[in-house]
Amino acid sequence: MRVIAIGRLRDGPEAALFARYAARLRPPLALTEIAEARGSPAELKRREGAAILAALPDNAFVVALDLGGRAPDSEGFAALLDRWLGISRPLCFLIGGAEGLDAPVIARADHVLSLGPLTWPHFLVRAMLAEQLYRARSIAAGHPYHRTGRPDGCAPPGVRLAGPERRPKGQ
Repeated sequence: MRVIAIGRLRDGPEAALFARYAARLRPPLALTEIAEARGSPAELKRREGAAILAALPDNAFVVALDLGGRAPDSEGFAALLDRWLGISRPLCFLIGGAEGLDAPVIARADHVLSLGPLTWPHFLVRAMLAEQLYRARSIAAGHPYHRTGRPDGCAPPGVRLAGPERRPKGQ
């Protein structure tokens, strides 16, 4: 698996976090960094998009990270990743720069993936993706890294707990 990303990540917490999860994967997650372009926002997207497309291996299965993509849960992502790895094509995840991915890059993608509706810094997305790839492989292997469900006493927003979690102590 390979991440192709815009920007050169300097030493720091984002780089350390990416490296930690990338190294846990077998084989380790590869990273291709592409220099950020200069110019107007439209020109940036065009130049960076062309560079990303040029960096793709022949016959790659391409997953573009984009806000408009599908956002599966962890188990769903694990199932997708397992299917993609079974295709026996180079698997590449694409992360754009500050302006996002150009339309031809999205069009080239075999799948468009979102990490949710929030906007994330593109350098942090690398670490988040690496962690989710590690989590997905752990789920597929039956490793206990991933915990399904919510911890006791935690409820999703808008849901009131009933039962002992809501009772005052001593009752």
